[in-house]
Amino acid sequence: MASNRGYDDPQVRFAKRECWKGIEIVRLPSFAFGKTARWRRAFNFASLLIIYLLRLAITPRQDVVVAMTSPPLIAFAATLFVQVKGGRLIHWIMDMNPDEAVAAGWLRERSLATRTLDGLQHFALRKADTVVALDRFAYKRLVEKGIDPGKLETISPWSHYDAVNYDDAARKAFRARHDLTDKFVVMHSGNHSPCHPLNTLLEAAERLRAMPEIVFCFIGGGSEFGKVRQFALSRKLKNVVCLPYQPREQLSASLSAGDLHVVVMGDRFVGIVHPCKIYNVLRIGSPFLYIGPAESHVTDIMAAINSNRKACTSAHGEVDEVAQQITNAARQGLRRSERKMVAAADCFSTNQLAKMVQVVEASNSTPASEKLLVAAGIRSERDQPVA
Repeated sequence: MASNRGYDDPQVRFAKRECWKGIEIVRLPSFAFGKTARWRRAFNFASLLIIYLLRLAITPRQDVVVAMTSPPLIAFAATLFVQVKGGRLIHWIMDMNPDEAVAAGWLRERSLATRTLDGLQHFALRKADTVVALDRFAYKRLVEKGIDPGKLETISPWSHYDAVNYDDAARKAFRARHDLTDKFVVMHSGNHSPCHPLNTLLEAAERLRAMPEIVFCFIGGGSEFGKVRQFALSRKLKNVVCLPYQPREQLSASLSAGDLHVVVMGDRFVGIVHPCKIYNVLRIGSPFLYIGPAESHVTDIMAAINSNRKACTSAHGEVDEVAQQITNAARQGLRRSERKMVAAADCFSTNQLAKMVQVVEASNSTPASEKLLVAAGIRSERDQPVA
C-alpha cells in the first residue's frame, strides 16, 4: 500500500491501482497539507495512518508483511494487522522515531508525546519476527532499546543499479543543458533534510564565488531545498544551481554530470537515519566529499570498499577545509579518477539485495514468487523520487 500523492509535490496524483513488474500496488488517498510546517506534516502523517488502518481492517491475512517507517507509526499499524489476522512481520527500519524528532529538537526527550511514541515504537519492534537495521549504529541502538539480537539483521540499502550507470554522452548532454560545460561540478543530489545540514557546503560555495569555474549543483527536494535557493538568492551566488528531483530515467545523466559529489551526515543522527545517496554515487564511480561525524555508515562503507579517499572528509563547520578540498579537487582535475570503485560498489549492492531477499524467504516456507508482500508505507518507483 502507498499514498496516491507525490512524495515531494502532493498535488501530483497517481493511479489508485497499478501492476508494476508483477507487484500489485494499491494507493490510498490522503490529505495534502504540505511540508512548510511541522504541524502540516503531522496532519499528513495522521491522515494517512488512519486511512491505512481502515484499509487494513478489510485486508485479508497475508503470509508476510514488510513494515517500513514512513510515515511514522505505519509499522505500528502493520503490527496490529499481524496481531489480529496472523502472518509474519518484518520491520524494516529506514529511520527511528521519535528518536529523530528528539535529536532534531522537534520533541522534548521526556515529553508525553515522546514517551507515547516511544512506547508504540517499542511495541512494534518487540512483536516483529525480524527487525532489519541499515547499519551497525542502528543495530546497537536497537539492542540498547532491549530488542532481542537474535531477530536483528543488518542490511544496508543498495543503489538503483538497474537504472544508474556512468553515461558519458548523457553527462555531456546534461551539463550542456544546464550551462555546466567546462565547469567543475560539485553536486549534492537527493533529499535536502534538516537532519543533514548543508550550512558548511553553502558557506564554502560563498567562499568560492570568485572561482567561476567551480559550480555547486543542488538537485532534489525536501524541506531544506527552498532554503538552499534562498541562500543563493540572498547572497547573489552565481555559482549555485538548483534543480528539482530528476526522473528515474534521467538519473544516470544527472549523477554522471557531477565531478565531485557531496554526502552529508548530521552529527546527532548516526544510528537514527541513514542517508542513501552514497550508494548511487559509488555506482557511477564518482569521487565524493563527506561532511559529517568521524564514525558513521559512510566511513564504514569507505573502509569496506578499501577507498583511499578518507582524507576527503570534513566535519560540520570546517568551511575553510571544505573550500580548500573542493579547490584542490578542481585544480587536480579529480574527475571520476577511481573507476575501479564501480566493481566494488556493484558487489556491495548485489550482496545487500541478496541478503534482504533471504530474510523475506526465510520468513515463510512459501516461495517468494507465490507470496503477497504488503509493504506498509513503501512507495513504488513512480511515487518515490530518486536523485
